[in-house]
Amino acid sequence: MKQLALNITPTWQPTLDNFVVGRNVEIISTLRHALIGQSTPQPAGQCYLLWGESGSGKSHVLQAVSQYAHTLQLAAHYIDAAEFNHYSTNMLQAVYAPVVAIDDVEKLDDTAQIKLFALYNHLRENGGLLLVSSHAAPAHLTVRDDLRTRLGWGLVYQLHSLSDEEKGQALDQHAQVRGLNLPHEVTQYLLRHGRRDLPALLAVLDELDTHCLRLKRTPSVPLLKEVMQNFNLEMQ
Repeated sequence: MKQLALNITPTWQPTLDNFVVGRNVEIISTLRHALIGQSTPQPAGQCYLLWGESGSGKSHVLQAVSQYAHTLQLAAHYIDAAEFNHYSTNMLQAVYAPVVAIDDVEKLDDTAQIKLFALYNHLRENGGLLLVSSHAAPAHLTVRDDLRTRLGWGLVYQLHSLSDEEKGQALDQHAQVRGLNLPHEVTQYLLRHGRRDLPALLAVLDELDTHCLRLKRTPSVPLLKEVMQNFNLEMQ
């Protein structure tokens, strides 16, 4: 029987500060200024579309924007596509706020796309900020033509994936937040043999931390191999 480890590590939340920007300096700076601008009434709303491959950090940025808005005392909502697909009209009206972030718009069903179109118009007319993410630029989005056109009218940024060196920085930063002393050779092994997307790498790191706490041992490559084998994450 495995002994359960007490969860005494700090709760990690995606923020703009712990996002490793890499080549994405401009968009992060732009979003910070846009959020600060929302602190005063705006004559017209703004729409930002972030697109990029899986693991590039789109969900992190959208959740971080919502968190940062709260620190500025702005009402904000982060909603992923699966959740938004189940929104009724009444629920949609409840999320009308200065800042709304919708993740993975290409996964919205037909009804949800109509609701997003209405949300776009509301925020546009009332000075709100709408931030959406997708896997592709607007011209290649498989959504309604009118919605694709509206999203393309706003500012569009490609979110670039991190290099291996930048991923290493993100892993080290994440480990520090958890109070985990991560040896360099452990980081390098994970980067060489783990999956390429950062969320999967961070998930392995979290499990390694739990595994070390359970065994009362320090992180090492052999322990990392055990974790990766258990989750079938090591590349063959």
